[in-house]
Amino acid sequence: MSAGAVEGGLVRLIEQFRQTSGHTVRVQYGTSPELAERLAAAQSADVLIAPVAVMDRAVADRKAVGNTRVTVGRVGIGVIVREGARVPGLASPDVLKRAFREAGAIVYNKGSSGLYIEKLLAQMGIAEHVRSRTAQVADGEDVMRRIIDGKGDEIGLAAISAIKIFKSDKFRYVGPLPAPIQNHTTYDAAVMTGAREPRAAAELVRFITTPAARRLFVEAGVE
Repeated sequence: MSAGAVEGGLVRLIEQFRQTSGHTVRVQYGTSPELAERLAAAQSADVLIAPVAVMDRAVADRKAVGNTRVTVGRVGIGVIVREGARVPGLASPDVLKRAFREAGAIVYNKGSSGLYIEKLLAQMGIAEHVRSRTAQVADGEDVMRRIIDGKGDEIGLAAISAIKIFKSDKFRYVGPLPAPIQNHTTYDAAVMTGAREPRAAAELVRFITTPAARRLFVEAGVE
């Protein structure tokens, strides 16, 4: 059970893990709120990969084994526009704030990055000004699709890792949020208490920490 933000690196890692260990891994992806809901509903898996806050709760509730916990990496938020649309400036928070005010729509998801964008708009003092032009969709992939299918100067915001794995020439990745307002979500992995294959699960979690695995995640936008 894994957060979708690390999918790009995890898919390639799992293939390497299968080749070296012989184990087949099936993954159910979800946003941070979806993972929290599944855990609350007592759904289990062999391995959990989730944002730190979700993992903290899972360990506290004894749904994940704390001493198996490792850091997978962290993911920042990136800005996209439809190919041919006006490109927002990212030189500073104030420049981006102006772009937000002038955008035809601001699109973000219901995951960790989207929760942060809602807070950011409020901190910038423009939440009410842009409320009628914000669109919250299910996940990062839906952000990309909404931007591609949109019209006018719409701005999409999603996890950089989600942007990197979405293959299309119909949108443009502008860049990461300006450093002063960038937000990174850190993801951890752990064996779940109800694991049906605890030894294989522990093997996979250890594999995540190898140098080869780290390179795969970095290439997929997971720092």
